[in-house]
Amino acid sequence: MVFPWRDKYIHLLTDFGFKRVFGTESNKALLIDFLNTLLPVHHQIQDVTIKTPEFFGNSLVNRRAIFDSYCQSTTGERFMVEIKKADHNFFKDPSVYYATFPIQEQAQQGNWHDQLTVVYTVGILDFIFNDHKHDSELLHVVELNNQHCELFYDKLKFIYIELPKFTKSVDQLETHFDKWLFLLKHLGEFKAPPESFPEDVFAQLFEVADIANFSPKEQALYYDSLKVYRDMYSVVETCIQEGFKQGRLEGLKQAAIEQGKLKVKQQVAKRMKAAGLPLKDIAQYTELSVDEINHLIS
Repeated sequence: MVFPWRDKYIHLLTDFGFKRVFGTESNKALLIDFLNTLLPVHHQIQDVTIKTPEFFGNSLVNRRAIFDSYCQSTTGERFMVEIKKADHNFFKDPSVYYATFPIQEQAQQGNWHDQLTVVYTVGILDFIFNDHKHDSELLHVVELNNQHCELFYDKLKFIYIELPKFTKSVDQLETHFDKWLFLLKHLGEFKAPPESFPEDVFAQLFEVADIANFSPKEQALYYDSLKVYRDMYSVVETCIQEGFKQGRLEGLKQAAIEQGKLKVKQQVAKRMKAAGLPLKDIAQYTELSVDEINHLIS
């Protein structure tokens, strides 16, 4: 299957694009560099091992958790990185729930006399929290504090980036962190690497993100992922318009998001199956189970 070159580089906020750049062992230098812009000095990463991004609960009724990227540093810290494309009423609940999986993973390795290592959850949000609409701060670090606002436990940390608040143009970028945020939003718009990004890590990023280097199978996966991303925005925008018209914005928005996400994933699964892609690849990129895919296609 051949696709027209509509873009030179991938959009990093697509599932395929993000996992290609930040979720593979061969490109882990990019993940390390990005994470080190967020981490304190004492947790700067030298090397990581990319781990399976999928966890299962310890019983049949527990939910499955799949992360966009999951890795462990050589000193033991665990890092889960997730893109969240649309706001919903219960975002914080699953975020905290999924953070417990790497903690449970450590418990299986020994008894409770062992010390747990630090767990970081990094959320790259393509939306703004409802209660943050009127402030300009885009980076939020959340820890467990006691009633006196003193740090109670320093081994569970949540870092959230509200990406829509980042509005700098390319000539306004001041820091390495600025450059990463700019590329998270705008990489897919470039036709060539800008001169203001001379760093080796960004040269590697542009090489990895160049669609011309993709195999036909990777092209199919990427453009299906891009369609999911764009359809998701279409669903949200339609929902907002309907909500304003009918005076029930929040309920319609959430229902449309969930229904639209499932429908788009099912459509993508059908196309990928018809293209002869393996079921395990389809399951990975659509987050549908193999059974759901087989039932859908049959």
